[in-house]
Amino acid sequence: MSAYERQMSGGTAPRRVLSHALLFALLCSTASVAASGNAAAFEIFGIKLWGSSEDEDADIVDPLRYAVTIEAPDADEDLAEKLENASALKDDEERPVSGSLGLLAKARGDRDQLVAALYADARYEGVVTITIEGKPLDDLPPDAEFSGPQPIPVVINIATGPKFTLGDIRLEGDAAGLAGADFGLIAGGDAGSGAVLKAEASIVRALKEEGRPLAKVTEREIVADHATSTLDVTLTVAAGPVAGYGDTTVEGTEKVDRDFTEYMTGLKRGRQYSPEEIDEARDRLLGLEVFNSVTLKEADGLDAHGNIPIGVEVSERKPRYFGLGGTFSNTEGLGLEGYWGHRNLFGRAEKLRIEGAISGIGSNELTELNYNAGIMFEKPGVVGPASKFFAGVNTVLEHPDAYDHFSVKGNTGLSYELDRQQTVSAEVALDYSKITDSFGKHTYLIASVPLRYVFDNRDSRLNPTTGFRALAYAEPSYDILNGAAFVKLRGEGSAYQSLDAASKFVLAERVAIGSIIGAGLQDVPADRRFYSGGGGSVRGYAYQGIGPKDADGEPIGGLSFFETSVEMRIAITDTIGVVPFVDAGTVSTKQFPDFSDIQVGAGVGLRYITPFGPLRIDAAVPLNRGPDDPHFGIYAGIGQAF
Repeated sequence: MSAYERQMSGGTAPRRVLSHALLFALLCSTASVAASGNAAAFEIFGIKLWGSSEDEDADIVDPLRYAVTIEAPDADEDLAEKLENASALKDDEERPVSGSLGLLAKARGDRDQLVAALYADARYEGVVTITIEGKPLDDLPPDAEFSGPQPIPVVINIATGPKFTLGDIRLEGDAAGLAGADFGLIAGGDAGSGAVLKAEASIVRALKEEGRPLAKVTEREIVADHATSTLDVTLTVAAGPVAGYGDTTVEGTEKVDRDFTEYMTGLKRGRQYSPEEIDEARDRLLGLEVFNSVTLKEADGLDAHGNIPIGVEVSERKPRYFGLGGTFSNTEGLGLEGYWGHRNLFGRAEKLRIEGAISGIGSNELTELNYNAGIMFEKPGVVGPASKFFAGVNTVLEHPDAYDHFSVKGNTGLSYELDRQQTVSAEVALDYSKITDSFGKHTYLIASVPLRYVFDNRDSRLNPTTGFRALAYAEPSYDILNGAAFVKLRGEGSAYQSLDAASKFVLAERVAIGSIIGAGLQDVPADRRFYSGGGGSVRGYAYQGIGPKDADGEPIGGLSFFETSVEMRIAITDTIGVVPFVDAGTVSTKQFPDFSDIQVGAGVGLRYITPFGPLRIDAAVPLNRGPDDPHFGIYAGIGQAF
């Protein structure tokens, strides 16, 4: 056993003090990334469309190929997978290194990463041995040359050792009054390096939440007792004084106004420090969408007034953007959309967006295509950092089965973030429309006041694995031309729960209900009634295909609806997922849903995870199909179904 291996495994010593710096460095080590040059290959979303690995590797000096074998006979299936994922040698096996020196450097880095993976699994006696061409890594000279036939054989042997548990836990200094169990530090509990570091950060956070920005760990002692396979942890913490906010300084702004950036943090001088407010300030600045990155740092000490100065570092995004998108369904046809926007119109994160869309391609005659165009403006911070003013004009020409509809709508309003999870908004809207439906041709001029409340604590907007989102919506409306008054009410909730630690199995559920009160069905414009069916609601049925129909079998909409969906999102790999699902819904002409006529669809979907959200393809069939319902539906788009 080499000296390095004895250091990593603990040798035969009964107790060993672990360097926290080493523990942290190993835990946070990452796989090396090889920069690529101008190779004749093209990939999109990680899928190679053309080009070969030889093309990609043409820029590597003295390319050397190798083959890796990982042997971990004592590891269970879960740990074996973690170890393989931690190995940069294994991950980059298809890409050659730059000569023998490159292979040596990669192997040494790999050993650190594998030891970190063992520590994360509380394996503090683990030993990692790497051989290249049959020779131990530590016996190879720094200038070793591997001249044998390629690929060069690399063998990684891992003796995992026993799994440690926590032993004696002591919190000292200003943390002496805290209970380690409240932070996951309990005798017999998880001794993985990640759990220990998480507990340490939580203890410091708890003291900072008392308004103590200088709270920190001043001394730590982590001792592995090999005789009992336990890890003793002693942490000494200094809380520091309670302090308010000092000056907020901003660096990195170019086109965005510096004073406006400071204002949008919402950190008022003299108010008591709060780490949660620091997090909210960071999220608020990122939410402006003008910055690529935002970092807030507390100073190392208090100023002359006993306050903590805050430094803000930002990097700006390009102000202009444009894009194209599309959706497809065999029941709804092809849809295309395009948009152009400016994120920083006047220097204070004002947004202007112009967009247009066309849909129904392939499902209707050319004259029956649906068109949508609009222009929207937003200005943040109008009545405080948490506020946003918005206004827009939108025109629509659409021909769904239920009606033909032309409208021009203008709206203006204000939204306000109550906290990181809650947002309220109110607006005033005026909508002029001409609609032809089962009840004839009508012209409307609707004045309304849409009101909205949203609660959202999901861990991700694009692909949530935990959390909950709830929406409450009310829209009092008055038809100026025809004298009808009504209120549209809608509630929706979705919940997400990971069924395993790695979030490979995520249960997603959605329920929505709505009602229109104050007017009869014929007095409510067709585009404001409730419909169900299609890719956004009950898959397997045609768009607007669920609910009451006229004598010709065309949907007429309803005054109430109910929908629910259940999905099991299963991750096959880091980028590929399979999603079996069941949807159900009903629409009624009464003001309360009629649950005796629920339509159910079921199917399975494929997901490909990208940085901007999952690419989605769903196939579904109606389980209680009517004579006018399709036999199946196929839907494609970007983002999860809900």
